[in-house]
Amino acid sequence: MVHWADRLAEELAEKLRARGKEEYVFNGGLSVSGLQHIGRLRGEVILGEVLRRILEARGFKIRQLLTLYTQDAWKGKEAQLARFRDPGEAEKYRGWPLIRVPDPEGCHTNWVEHFWEDFGEYLGEFTDGRIEIVTTTELYRGALRSIVEEVLGKREEARRIINKYRGRRPYPEGWIPFEPICGGCGRIDSTEAVGVEDGMVQYVCRSCGYRGEAELSEGKLNWRLEWAGIWKALEVDFEPFGKDHATPGGSRDSCVELSRSLLGYEPPEGIPYEWVAIRMPDGRVSDMSSSDFVGVTPRQWLEVAHAEVLRFLYLSVPPMRKIIVGMAEIPSYYSKYYRAERLFYGVEEPSNEEDRDTARSYELAQLSNPPSRMPIQIPYTHMALMVQTLPEENRVEEALRRLRMSKMITGDLGREDEERIRSLLEKAARWVEKYAPRRYRIRVLEALGPEIKGKLEMRDKLVELGRKLEGLEDWSVDSVKETMIRVTEGMSSGERRRFYREFYLVFLGSESGPRAAPMVASMDKEFVARRLTRDLLD
Repeated sequence: MVHWADRLAEELAEKLRARGKEEYVFNGGLSVSGLQHIGRLRGEVILGEVLRRILEARGFKIRQLLTLYTQDAWKGKEAQLARFRDPGEAEKYRGWPLIRVPDPEGCHTNWVEHFWEDFGEYLGEFTDGRIEIVTTTELYRGALRSIVEEVLGKREEARRIINKYRGRRPYPEGWIPFEPICGGCGRIDSTEAVGVEDGMVQYVCRSCGYRGEAELSEGKLNWRLEWAGIWKALEVDFEPFGKDHATPGGSRDSCVELSRSLLGYEPPEGIPYEWVAIRMPDGRVSDMSSSDFVGVTPRQWLEVAHAEVLRFLYLSVPPMRKIIVGMAEIPSYYSKYYRAERLFYGVEEPSNEEDRDTARSYELAQLSNPPSRMPIQIPYTHMALMVQTLPEENRVEEALRRLRMSKMITGDLGREDEERIRSLLEKAARWVEKYAPRRYRIRVLEALGPEIKGKLEMRDKLVELGRKLEGLEDWSVDSVKETMIRVTEGMSSGERRRFYREFYLVFLGSESGPRAAPMVASMDKEFVARRLTRDLLD
Protein backbone atom coordinates (compact mmCIF):
# COMPACT_ATOMS: atom_id res chain seq x y z
CA MET A 1 0.00 0.00 0.00
CA VAL A 2 1.42 3.38 -1.07
CA HIS A 3 0.61 6.62 0.71
CA TRP A 4 -1.77 8.74 -1.35
CA ALA A 5 0.75 11.59 -1.62
CA ASP A 6 3.46 9.29 -2.99
CA ARG A 7 0.99 7.78 -5.46
CA LEU A 8 -0.14 11.21 -6.67
CA ALA A 9 3.47 12.37 -6.91
CA GLU A 10 4.33 9.37 -9.09
CA GLU A 11 1.37 10.02 -11.40
CA LEU A 12 2.22 13.72 -11.55
CA ALA A 13 5.89 13.00 -12.30
CA GLU A 14 4.95 11.14 -15.50
CA LYS A 15 2.72 13.98 -16.65
CA LEU A 16 5.31 16.64 -15.89
CA ARG A 17 8.02 14.77 -17.78
CA ALA A 18 5.73 14.80 -20.81
CA ARG A 19 5.70 18.61 -20.63
CA GLY A 20 9.48 18.59 -20.99
CA LYS A 21 10.42 21.71 -19.04
CA GLU A 22 13.56 22.47 -17.05
CA GLU A 23 11.58 24.14 -14.26
CA TYR A 24 7.95 23.48 -13.43
CA VAL A 25 5.48 25.86 -11.82
CA PHE A 26 3.00 24.87 -9.10
CA ASN A 27 0.28 27.36 -8.22
CA GLY A 28 -2.64 27.84 -5.85
CA GLY A 29 -5.29 30.54 -5.76
CA LEU A 30 -7.05 32.44 -2.96
CA SER A 31 -9.46 35.34 -2.91
CA VAL A 32 -8.78 37.59 0.09
CA SER A 33 -12.46 38.23 0.67
CA GLY A 34 -12.23 38.11 4.44
CA LEU A 35 -11.01 35.72 7.10
CA GLN A 36 -8.03 33.76 5.79
CA HIS A 37 -8.72 30.51 7.60
CA ILE A 38 -6.66 27.36 8.09
CA GLY A 39 -8.88 25.45 5.67
CA ARG A 40 -7.19 27.37 2.86
CA LEU A 41 -3.86 25.83 3.81
CA ARG A 42 -5.04 22.34 2.87
CA GLY A 43 -5.46 22.38 -0.90
CA GLU A 44 -3.90 25.61 -2.11
CA VAL A 45 -0.75 25.45 0.01
CA ILE A 46 0.14 22.19 1.80
CA LEU A 47 -1.05 19.77 -0.90
CA GLY A 48 1.11 21.45 -3.55
CA GLU A 49 4.04 21.90 -1.19
CA VAL A 50 4.15 18.24 -0.16
CA LEU A 51 3.97 17.03 -3.77
CA ARG A 52 6.66 19.56 -4.70
CA ARG A 53 9.00 18.32 -1.99
CA ILE A 54 8.49 14.67 -2.95
CA LEU A 55 9.22 15.48 -6.60
CA GLU A 56 12.19 17.69 -5.76
CA ALA A 57 13.69 14.73 -3.89
CA ARG A 58 13.44 12.87 -7.22
CA GLY A 59 15.30 15.56 -9.11
CA PHE A 60 12.55 17.88 -10.36
CA LYS A 61 13.11 21.61 -10.28
CA ILE A 62 9.90 23.34 -9.17
CA ARG A 63 8.79 26.87 -8.37
CA GLN A 64 5.70 27.19 -6.17
CA LEU A 65 3.39 30.21 -6.29
CA LEU A 66 0.27 31.34 -4.50
CA THR A 67 -1.94 33.75 -6.44
CA LEU A 68 -4.16 36.16 -4.52
CA TYR A 69 -7.28 37.22 -6.46
CA THR A 70 -7.25 40.85 -5.36
CA GLN A 71 -9.22 42.33 -8.30
CA ASP A 72 -12.35 40.37 -7.40
CA ALA A 73 -15.41 42.37 -6.41
CA TRP A 74 -16.12 42.84 -2.71
CA LYS A 75 -19.60 41.41 -2.20
CA GLY A 76 -20.52 43.42 0.86
CA LYS A 77 -22.01 40.40 2.63
CA GLU A 78 -23.41 40.88 6.11
CA ALA A 79 -20.30 39.45 7.77
CA GLN A 80 -18.04 41.67 5.67
CA LEU A 81 -20.04 44.81 6.42
CA ALA A 82 -19.95 43.95 10.13
CA ARG A 83 -16.17 44.45 10.14
CA PHE A 84 -16.75 48.20 9.85
CA ARG A 85 -17.80 50.46 12.71
CA ASP A 86 -20.57 51.79 10.47
CA PRO A 87 -21.84 48.91 8.28
CA GLY A 88 -24.32 51.23 6.58
CA GLU A 89 -21.57 53.59 5.49
CA ALA A 90 -19.53 50.63 4.24
CA GLU A 91 -22.31 49.70 1.79
CA LYS A 92 -20.69 52.12 -0.67
CA TYR A 93 -17.74 49.72 -1.08
CA ARG A 94 -19.93 46.91 -2.41
CA GLY A 95 -18.65 45.86 -5.82
CA TRP A 96 -15.25 47.55 -5.41
CA PRO A 97 -12.13 45.50 -6.16
CA LEU A 98 -10.95 43.89 -2.93
CA ILE A 99 -7.62 45.70 -3.16
CA ARG A 100 -9.41 49.08 -3.10
CA VAL A 101 -11.70 48.45 -0.13
CA PRO A 102 -10.37 50.28 2.94
CA ASP A 103 -9.08 48.44 5.98
CA PRO A 104 -12.07 48.49 8.39
CA GLU A 105 -9.75 49.01 11.36
CA GLY A 106 -7.49 51.57 9.71
CA CYS A 107 -4.24 49.78 10.52
CA HIS A 108 -3.38 48.72 6.95
CA THR A 109 -3.56 50.29 3.53
CA ASN A 110 -6.57 48.23 2.42
CA TRP A 111 -8.88 45.29 3.11
CA VAL A 112 -6.53 42.74 1.49
CA GLU A 113 -3.48 43.70 3.53
CA HIS A 114 -5.48 43.65 6.76
CA PHE A 115 -6.97 40.18 6.37
CA TRP A 116 -3.94 38.68 4.66
CA GLU A 117 -1.73 39.41 7.68
CA ASP A 118 -3.01 36.58 9.89
CA PHE A 119 -2.39 34.15 7.03
CA GLY A 120 0.52 35.45 5.01
CA GLU A 121 2.69 36.38 7.98
CA TYR A 122 2.48 32.79 9.24
CA LEU A 123 2.75 30.95 5.93
CA GLY A 124 6.40 30.14 6.65
CA GLU A 125 5.37 28.39 9.87
CA PHE A 126 3.28 25.86 7.92
CA THR A 127 5.59 25.38 4.91
CA ASP A 128 9.26 25.26 4.06
CA GLY A 129 9.14 28.98 3.24
CA ARG A 130 9.57 28.63 -0.53
CA ILE A 131 6.16 29.82 -1.70
CA GLU A 132 6.07 33.06 -3.69
CA ILE A 133 3.05 35.36 -3.45
CA VAL A 134 1.63 37.09 -6.52
CA THR A 135 -1.56 39.14 -6.85
CA THR A 136 -3.88 39.52 -9.80
CA THR A 137 -3.60 43.30 -9.37
CA GLU A 138 0.12 42.99 -10.10
CA LEU A 139 -0.47 40.52 -12.92
CA TYR A 140 -2.83 42.86 -14.77
CA ARG A 141 -0.05 45.43 -14.76
CA GLY A 142 2.46 42.86 -15.99
CA ALA A 143 2.27 39.33 -17.38
CA LEU A 144 -1.53 39.30 -17.83
CA ARG A 145 -1.69 42.47 -19.91
CA SER A 146 -0.67 40.80 -23.18
CA ILE A 147 -3.12 37.99 -22.49
CA VAL A 148 -5.95 40.49 -21.98
CA GLU A 149 -5.08 41.93 -25.39
CA GLU A 150 -5.05 38.43 -26.86
CA VAL A 151 -8.46 37.60 -25.37
CA LEU A 152 -10.04 40.85 -26.52
CA GLY A 153 -8.78 40.13 -30.01
CA LYS A 154 -10.49 36.72 -29.91
CA ARG A 155 -13.57 37.71 -27.98
CA GLU A 156 -16.08 36.13 -30.33
CA GLU A 157 -14.32 32.77 -30.02
CA ALA A 158 -14.15 33.23 -26.25
CA ARG A 159 -17.90 33.93 -26.17
CA ARG A 160 -18.66 30.81 -28.17
CA ILE A 161 -16.63 28.57 -25.81
CA ILE A 162 -17.99 30.08 -22.61
CA ASN A 163 -21.60 29.90 -23.81
CA LYS A 164 -21.22 26.14 -24.17
CA TYR A 165 -20.89 25.97 -20.39
CA ARG A 166 -23.30 28.70 -19.32
CA GLY A 167 -26.55 27.06 -20.34
CA ARG A 168 -28.98 29.81 -19.39
CA ARG A 169 -28.35 33.46 -20.22
CA PRO A 170 -25.66 33.06 -22.91
CA TYR A 171 -23.55 36.10 -23.65
CA PRO A 172 -24.81 38.03 -26.71
CA GLU A 173 -22.90 38.83 -29.87
CA GLY A 174 -20.50 41.70 -29.39
CA TRP A 175 -19.87 40.79 -25.76
CA ILE A 176 -16.55 42.14 -24.48
CA PRO A 177 -15.21 39.89 -21.66
CA PHE A 178 -13.59 42.67 -19.64
CA GLU A 179 -14.88 44.32 -16.47
CA PRO A 180 -13.44 47.83 -15.99
CA ILE A 181 -13.33 49.64 -12.65
CA CYS A 182 -15.91 52.42 -12.79
CA GLY A 183 -14.38 55.89 -12.58
CA GLY A 184 -17.62 57.16 -11.06
CA CYS A 185 -18.62 54.80 -8.24
CA GLY A 186 -15.53 52.55 -8.07
CA ARG A 187 -17.37 49.30 -8.75
CA ILE A 188 -15.96 46.51 -10.90
CA ASP A 189 -19.05 44.32 -10.91
CA SER A 190 -21.51 46.72 -12.56
CA THR A 191 -19.66 47.95 -15.64
CA GLU A 192 -20.33 46.79 -19.16
CA ALA A 193 -17.58 47.12 -21.75
CA VAL A 194 -18.97 48.58 -24.97
CA GLY A 195 -15.87 49.14 -27.05
CA VAL A 196 -12.12 48.53 -27.33
CA GLU A 197 -9.70 50.90 -29.02
CA ASP A 198 -5.93 51.42 -28.77
CA GLY A 199 -5.57 49.43 -25.56
CA MET A 200 -8.45 51.23 -23.85
CA VAL A 201 -11.86 49.80 -22.95
CA GLN A 202 -14.95 52.01 -23.18
CA TYR A 203 -17.68 51.16 -20.70
CA VAL A 204 -20.93 52.21 -19.09
CA CYS A 205 -21.75 51.58 -15.43
CA ARG A 206 -25.14 50.02 -14.70
CA SER A 207 -24.95 51.19 -11.10
CA CYS A 208 -24.24 54.92 -11.40
CA GLY A 209 -24.63 55.53 -15.16
CA TYR A 210 -21.05 56.76 -15.55
CA ARG A 211 -19.48 56.44 -19.01
CA GLY A 212 -15.73 56.31 -19.40
CA GLU A 213 -12.76 54.32 -20.54
CA ALA A 214 -10.19 52.28 -18.66
CA GLU A 215 -6.72 50.92 -19.27
CA LEU A 216 -6.34 47.16 -19.33
CA SER A 217 -4.78 47.24 -15.87
CA GLU A 218 -7.86 49.01 -14.46
CA GLY A 219 -10.22 46.07 -14.46
CA LYS A 220 -10.28 42.32 -14.93
CA LEU A 221 -11.20 39.60 -17.38
CA ASN A 222 -14.33 37.50 -17.03
CA TRP A 223 -13.43 35.02 -14.26
CA ARG A 224 -13.15 31.96 -16.51
CA LEU A 225 -10.83 33.76 -18.89
CA GLU A 226 -8.90 35.20 -15.97
CA TRP A 227 -8.26 31.73 -14.54
CA ALA A 228 -7.08 30.36 -17.88
CA GLY A 229 -5.08 33.54 -18.49
CA ILE A 230 -3.24 33.19 -15.18
CA TRP A 231 -2.21 29.66 -16.11
CA LYS A 232 -0.60 30.97 -19.27
CA ALA A 233 0.85 34.13 -17.71
CA LEU A 234 2.56 32.18 -14.93
CA GLU A 235 3.24 29.07 -17.05
CA VAL A 236 1.50 26.89 -14.47
CA ASP A 237 2.03 23.12 -14.68
CA PHE A 238 0.13 21.98 -11.60
CA GLU A 239 -2.69 23.55 -9.60
CA PRO A 240 -5.07 21.92 -7.08
CA PHE A 241 -8.68 23.10 -7.20
CA GLY A 242 -11.68 23.03 -4.88
CA LYS A 243 -14.35 20.39 -5.29
CA ASP A 244 -16.83 23.03 -6.55
CA HIS A 245 -14.77 23.28 -9.75
CA ALA A 246 -14.46 19.52 -10.23
CA THR A 247 -17.90 18.74 -11.69
CA PRO A 248 -17.64 17.23 -15.20
CA GLY A 249 -18.58 19.96 -17.66
CA GLY A 250 -18.17 22.53 -14.93
CA SER A 251 -15.99 25.55 -14.38
CA ARG A 252 -12.57 23.92 -14.57
CA ASP A 253 -13.48 22.02 -17.72
CA SER A 254 -14.49 25.30 -19.35
CA CYS A 255 -11.18 26.88 -18.38
CA VAL A 256 -9.27 23.88 -19.70
CA GLU A 257 -10.94 24.34 -23.09
CA LEU A 258 -10.33 28.10 -23.05
CA SER A 259 -6.68 27.51 -22.25
CA ARG A 260 -6.18 25.00 -25.06
CA SER A 261 -8.47 26.32 -27.78
CA LEU A 262 -8.33 30.06 -27.19
CA LEU A 263 -4.94 30.73 -25.60
CA GLY A 264 -2.96 27.82 -27.05
CA TYR A 265 -1.63 26.83 -23.63
CA GLU A 266 -1.67 23.29 -22.26
CA PRO A 267 -3.59 23.64 -18.97
CA PRO A 268 -1.96 22.51 -15.74
CA GLU A 269 -2.47 19.14 -14.16
CA GLY A 270 -4.88 19.37 -11.27
CA ILE A 271 -6.16 17.57 -8.20
CA PRO A 272 -9.53 18.35 -6.59
CA TYR A 273 -9.77 18.70 -2.82
CA GLU A 274 -12.56 18.81 -0.27
CA TRP A 275 -13.33 21.76 2.01
CA VAL A 276 -12.31 21.87 5.65
CA ALA A 277 -15.15 22.34 8.12
CA ILE A 278 -15.09 23.64 11.67
CA ARG A 279 -16.94 22.29 14.66
CA MET A 280 -18.39 25.14 16.68
CA PRO A 281 -18.41 25.18 20.50
CA ASP A 282 -22.13 24.26 20.41
CA GLY A 283 -21.39 21.20 18.23
CA ARG A 284 -22.62 22.64 14.92
CA VAL A 285 -20.44 21.92 11.89
CA SER A 286 -19.95 24.43 9.09
CA ASP A 287 -17.56 24.74 6.17
CA MET A 288 -14.96 27.38 6.82
CA SER A 289 -15.67 30.51 4.79
CA SER A 290 -13.61 33.58 4.12
CA SER A 291 -16.33 36.09 3.24
CA ASP A 292 -18.64 34.75 5.97
CA PHE A 293 -15.82 34.88 8.54
CA VAL A 294 -16.25 31.27 9.63
CA GLY A 295 -13.12 29.50 10.85
CA VAL A 296 -9.82 30.20 12.56
CA THR A 297 -6.67 31.73 11.10
CA PRO A 298 -3.18 30.23 11.01
CA ARG A 299 -2.20 32.72 13.71
CA GLN A 300 -5.01 31.48 15.94
CA TRP A 301 -4.03 27.84 15.34
CA LEU A 302 -0.40 28.53 16.28
CA GLU A 303 -1.51 30.09 19.54
CA VAL A 304 -2.68 26.68 20.75
CA ALA A 305 -1.01 24.02 18.57
CA HIS A 306 2.03 23.34 16.42
CA ALA A 307 1.88 23.66 12.65
CA GLU A 308 3.02 20.08 12.14
CA VAL A 309 -0.08 18.78 13.94
CA LEU A 310 -2.37 20.52 11.45
CA ARG A 311 -0.21 19.35 8.54
CA PHE A 312 -0.51 15.79 9.86
CA LEU A 313 -4.32 16.07 10.05
CA TYR A 314 -4.43 17.18 6.43
CA LEU A 315 -1.92 14.61 5.18
CA SER A 316 -3.39 11.65 7.05
CA VAL A 317 -6.37 11.48 4.69
CA PRO A 318 -6.68 11.83 0.88
CA PRO A 319 -7.53 15.32 -0.47
CA MET A 320 -11.16 14.53 -1.28
CA ARG A 321 -12.02 13.27 2.20
CA LYS A 322 -13.86 15.67 4.48
CA ILE A 323 -11.98 17.05 7.47
CA ILE A 324 -13.70 18.66 10.45
CA VAL A 325 -11.51 20.69 12.79
CA GLY A 326 -12.65 21.61 16.27
CA MET A 327 -10.48 23.82 18.45
CA ALA A 328 -11.87 22.10 21.56
CA GLU A 329 -10.42 18.85 20.17
CA ILE A 330 -6.77 19.92 20.11
CA PRO A 331 -5.74 17.33 22.77
CA SER A 332 -7.09 14.47 20.62
CA TYR A 333 -5.14 15.76 17.61
CA TYR A 334 -1.95 15.61 19.66
CA SER A 335 -2.77 12.04 20.72
CA LYS A 336 -3.04 11.02 17.05
CA TYR A 337 0.11 12.94 16.17
CA TYR A 338 2.07 11.34 19.01
CA ARG A 339 0.97 7.88 17.94
CA ALA A 340 2.09 8.60 14.38
CA GLU A 341 5.40 9.78 15.82
CA ARG A 342 5.85 6.55 17.77
CA LEU A 343 5.07 4.54 14.63
CA PHE A 344 7.57 6.55 12.61
CA TYR A 345 10.37 6.00 15.12
CA GLY A 346 9.53 2.34 15.63
CA VAL A 347 8.65 2.80 19.29
CA GLU A 348 5.25 1.34 18.45
CA GLU A 349 5.11 -1.44 15.89
CA PRO A 350 2.73 -0.96 12.95
CA SER A 351 -0.01 -3.58 12.90
CA ASN A 352 -1.24 -2.99 9.34
CA GLU A 353 -0.74 -0.94 6.18
CA GLU A 354 -2.82 1.88 7.58
CA ASP A 355 -0.28 2.29 10.39
CA ARG A 356 2.52 2.52 7.82
CA ASP A 357 0.57 5.24 6.04
CA THR A 358 0.18 7.02 9.37
CA ALA A 359 3.94 6.96 9.91
CA ARG A 360 4.46 8.33 6.39
CA SER A 361 1.93 11.10 7.07
CA TYR A 362 3.98 12.08 10.12
CA GLU A 363 7.15 12.18 8.04
CA LEU A 364 5.54 14.36 5.35
CA ALA A 365 4.13 16.67 8.04
CA GLN A 366 7.62 17.64 9.19
CA LEU A 367 9.01 20.91 7.86
CA SER A 368 12.59 19.64 8.02
CA ASN A 369 14.27 16.28 8.47
CA PRO A 370 12.99 14.61 11.65
CA PRO A 371 15.58 14.36 14.47
CA SER A 372 17.51 11.11 14.81
CA ARG A 373 15.64 10.12 17.98
CA MET A 374 11.99 10.51 18.93
CA PRO A 375 11.20 13.79 20.70
CA ILE A 376 9.74 13.72 24.19
CA GLN A 377 5.96 13.30 24.32
CA ILE A 378 3.94 15.04 27.04
CA PRO A 379 0.16 14.53 26.77
CA TYR A 380 -1.55 17.78 25.86
CA THR A 381 -4.24 17.26 28.49
CA HIS A 382 -1.59 16.87 31.18
CA MET A 383 -0.02 20.18 30.17
CA ALA A 384 -3.43 21.85 30.04
CA LEU A 385 -4.26 20.76 33.57
CA MET A 386 -0.81 21.40 34.98
CA VAL A 387 -0.47 24.92 33.59
CA GLN A 388 -3.53 25.96 35.57
CA THR A 389 -1.85 24.98 38.84
CA LEU A 390 1.61 26.46 38.19
CA PRO A 391 2.85 29.61 39.90
CA GLU A 392 3.31 32.67 37.66
CA GLU A 393 6.96 32.99 38.68
CA ASN A 394 9.37 30.29 37.44
CA ARG A 395 6.50 28.60 35.60
CA VAL A 396 8.65 26.65 33.15
CA GLU A 397 11.11 25.53 35.82
CA GLU A 398 8.29 24.32 38.08
CA ALA A 399 6.68 22.51 35.14
CA LEU A 400 9.94 20.72 34.39
CA ARG A 401 10.30 19.77 38.08
CA ARG A 402 6.82 18.26 38.17
CA LEU A 403 7.34 16.41 34.89
CA ARG A 404 10.49 14.86 36.33
CA MET A 405 8.66 13.96 39.52
CA SER A 406 5.96 12.21 37.45
CA LYS A 407 8.65 10.37 35.45
CA MET A 408 7.41 11.99 32.23
CA ILE A 409 10.94 13.34 31.94
CA THR A 410 13.79 10.93 32.56
CA GLY A 411 17.39 11.81 31.90
CA ASP A 412 18.75 14.91 30.23
CA LEU A 413 16.64 16.94 27.82
CA GLY A 414 17.81 17.74 24.33
CA ARG A 415 17.33 21.21 22.86
CA GLU A 416 14.38 20.04 20.75
CA ASP A 417 12.76 18.37 23.77
CA GLU A 418 13.04 21.45 25.95
CA GLU A 419 11.65 23.66 23.19
CA ARG A 420 8.71 21.29 22.66
CA ILE A 421 7.86 21.39 26.37
CA ARG A 422 8.18 25.17 26.62
CA SER A 423 6.06 25.83 23.54
CA LEU A 424 3.48 23.21 24.50
CA LEU A 425 3.13 24.81 27.93
CA GLU A 426 2.41 28.20 26.33
CA LYS A 427 0.00 26.74 23.78
CA ALA A 428 -1.88 24.66 26.36
CA ALA A 429 -2.31 27.75 28.56
CA ARG A 430 -3.90 29.67 25.70
CA TRP A 431 -6.04 26.68 24.74
CA VAL A 432 -7.46 26.50 28.26
CA GLU A 433 -8.19 30.22 28.13
CA LYS A 434 -9.85 30.24 24.69
CA TYR A 435 -11.20 26.84 23.67
CA ALA A 436 -11.06 24.21 26.41
CA PRO A 437 -14.35 22.53 27.34
CA ARG A 438 -15.52 23.14 30.87
CA ARG A 439 -14.26 19.77 32.12
CA TYR A 440 -10.66 20.87 31.49
CA ARG A 441 -10.94 24.19 33.32
CA ILE A 442 -9.91 24.18 36.97
CA ARG A 443 -9.23 26.74 39.64
CA VAL A 444 -7.63 25.22 42.71
CA LEU A 445 -8.73 26.69 46.03
CA GLU A 446 -5.97 28.58 47.79
CA ALA A 447 -7.34 27.62 51.18
CA LEU A 448 -9.91 25.22 52.60
CA GLY A 449 -12.56 27.14 54.50
CA PRO A 450 -14.99 25.92 57.18
CA GLU A 451 -17.94 26.14 54.75
CA ILE A 452 -16.41 23.29 52.74
CA LYS A 453 -15.11 21.28 55.68
CA GLY A 454 -18.62 21.32 57.13
CA LYS A 455 -19.99 19.51 54.08
CA LEU A 456 -17.58 16.56 54.25
CA GLU A 457 -18.87 13.13 55.20
CA MET A 458 -15.93 11.15 53.74
CA ARG A 459 -13.15 13.06 55.52
CA ASP A 460 -11.45 9.95 56.92
CA LYS A 461 -11.26 8.34 53.48
CA LEU A 462 -9.92 11.56 51.94
CA VAL A 463 -7.22 11.72 54.62
CA GLU A 464 -6.38 8.06 53.93
CA LEU A 465 -5.98 8.90 50.25
CA GLY A 466 -3.74 11.84 51.11
CA ARG A 467 -1.42 9.71 53.25
CA LYS A 468 -1.17 6.99 50.62
CA LEU A 469 -0.45 9.56 47.89
CA GLU A 470 2.19 11.18 50.11
CA GLY A 471 4.02 7.85 50.26
CA LEU A 472 4.12 7.33 46.49
CA GLU A 473 7.54 7.32 44.87
CA ASP A 474 6.09 7.21 41.36
CA TRP A 475 3.93 10.33 40.88
CA SER A 476 2.43 9.17 37.61
CA VAL A 477 -1.16 9.11 36.42
CA ASP A 478 -1.23 5.30 36.62
CA SER A 479 0.15 5.20 40.18
CA VAL A 480 -2.24 7.89 41.36
CA LYS A 481 -5.14 6.08 39.70
CA GLU A 482 -4.23 2.74 41.30
CA THR A 483 -3.99 4.43 44.71
CA MET A 484 -7.43 5.99 44.34
CA ILE A 485 -8.89 2.64 43.29
CA ARG A 486 -7.42 0.93 46.38
CA VAL A 487 -8.79 3.61 48.72
CA THR A 488 -12.32 3.33 47.28
CA GLU A 489 -12.38 -0.49 47.21
CA GLY A 490 -15.34 -1.89 49.09
CA MET A 491 -17.41 1.28 48.78
CA SER A 492 -20.92 1.13 47.42
CA SER A 493 -21.56 3.01 44.19
CA GLY A 494 -23.31 5.74 46.16
CA GLU A 495 -20.40 6.06 48.61
CA ARG A 496 -17.92 6.19 45.75
CA ARG A 497 -19.87 8.97 44.05
CA ARG A 498 -19.98 10.87 47.34
CA PHE A 499 -16.24 10.35 47.83
CA TYR A 500 -15.38 11.88 44.46
CA ARG A 501 -17.81 14.78 44.91
CA GLU A 502 -16.05 15.65 48.14
CA PHE A 503 -12.64 15.06 46.56
CA TYR A 504 -13.36 17.72 43.93
CA LEU A 505 -14.90 19.96 46.58
CA VAL A 506 -11.71 20.16 48.65
CA PHE A 507 -9.57 21.00 45.60
CA LEU A 508 -11.87 23.02 43.33
CA GLY A 509 -14.73 24.18 45.52
CA SER A 510 -17.20 22.39 43.22
CA GLU A 511 -18.44 18.80 43.15
CA SER A 512 -17.10 17.91 39.69
CA GLY A 513 -14.05 18.42 37.54
CA PRO A 514 -11.68 16.72 35.10
CA ARG A 515 -10.67 13.10 35.54
CA ALA A 516 -9.30 12.79 39.04
CA ALA A 517 -6.00 10.93 38.51
CA PRO A 518 -4.67 13.12 35.66
CA MET A 519 -5.62 16.24 37.62
CA VAL A 520 -3.81 15.05 40.76
CA ALA A 521 -0.73 13.92 38.83
CA SER A 522 -0.46 17.36 37.22
CA MET A 523 -0.28 19.04 40.65
CA ASP A 524 2.58 19.37 43.08
CA LYS A 525 2.76 16.23 45.23
CA GLU A 526 3.42 18.08 48.48
CA PHE A 527 0.45 20.37 47.91
CA VAL A 528 -1.88 17.44 47.20
CA ALA A 529 -0.75 15.58 50.31
CA ARG A 530 -1.10 18.68 52.49
CA ARG A 531 -4.58 19.49 51.19
CA LEU A 532 -5.83 15.95 51.89
CA THR A 533 -4.23 15.63 55.31
CA ARG A 534 -3.22 18.69 57.32
CA ASP A 535 -5.72 21.05 55.66
CA LEU A 536 -8.56 18.61 56.37
CA LEU A 537 -7.48 17.84 59.93
CA ASP A 538 -6.81 21.41 61.09
